[in-house]
Amino acid sequence: MRVAITGSTGLIGSALTRSLLADGHQVVRLVRDRSAAAPRDGSAAAHWDPVAGRVEPGALDGADAVVHLAGAGVGDKRWTAAYKREIHDSRVRGTDTVARACAAAARPPRVLVSASATGFYGDTGERTVDEGESAGSDFLARVCVDWEAATDPARQAGIRVVHPRTGLVVSARGGAFGRLLPLFRLGLGGRLGSGDQYWPFISLPDHIAALRFALGTGELSGPLNFTAPEPLTNREVTRALSHALRRPAFAAVPAFALRTALGEFAASITCSARVVPAALHKAGFAFSHPTIDGALDSALRPAG
Repeated sequence: MRVAITGSTGLIGSALTRSLLADGHQVVRLVRDRSAAAPRDGSAAAHWDPVAGRVEPGALDGADAVVHLAGAGVGDKRWTAAYKREIHDSRVRGTDTVARACAAAARPPRVLVSASATGFYGDTGERTVDEGESAGSDFLARVCVDWEAATDPARQAGIRVVHPRTGLVVSARGGAFGRLLPLFRLGLGGRLGSGDQYWPFISLPDHIAALRFALGTGELSGPLNFTAPEPLTNREVTRALSHALRRPAFAAVPAFALRTALGEFAASITCSARVVPAALHKAGFAFSHPTIDGALDSALRPAG
């Protein structure tokens, strides 16, 4: 299988690339920097410019699949008006660029897997939601709606389109969870806000396995919740992480302090998303780490 990937240097993209290459598949990394060194892992590279709306001619011709993961990090900067525009536009313009390139390819890919997030649902409180739930109304929900809609050119060209709506990826290698680990290792971790908000999570290996399941399962299309079967509250995730690291977790951060430190982004941390992977379950996907303890064990296990 030949797979083109945007965001291939990120947490998920790099893990997916390693997984595909290890199994003998061909990977084409879509990169924005023309001066970047050629990959040394056996993958190929092609240039794309999401701002200008261009993908290197022929880059997607003959690709079996495209996995689009690129976008500005939601938690990388304080949410000024300018950065909120960057969060939105990096996803929507980039996705539109990839979708149009897929549709225009001489030999189009069979499937486009284009990232989304559980932020689609907004704050669901105690209510359990699956892929049939309508979108929320906050900023991230509106971003997710536009982000998913930007794949329409590919869908209209007859390409199967999948939207992984990803929760918190449990990994020590990076992402939001990777930023929490140093604090917990120092004994400075704790619940965020009330701790009663649901945090949908998934282990990194399960995320990669679910991506590959989506690539290879022809009847799957539309949204797929990439979350473990039993969502937990922030308090429960905090307690499990404290236990796994054998460190106390007393330093609770009140909601007002989060708002002071993070501004509007704090709302995405303290909102509740009790999301379940109904579509993956119905399709027969089996989680290797269905519990937070298993996900943490996988994340904290020494490499090799």
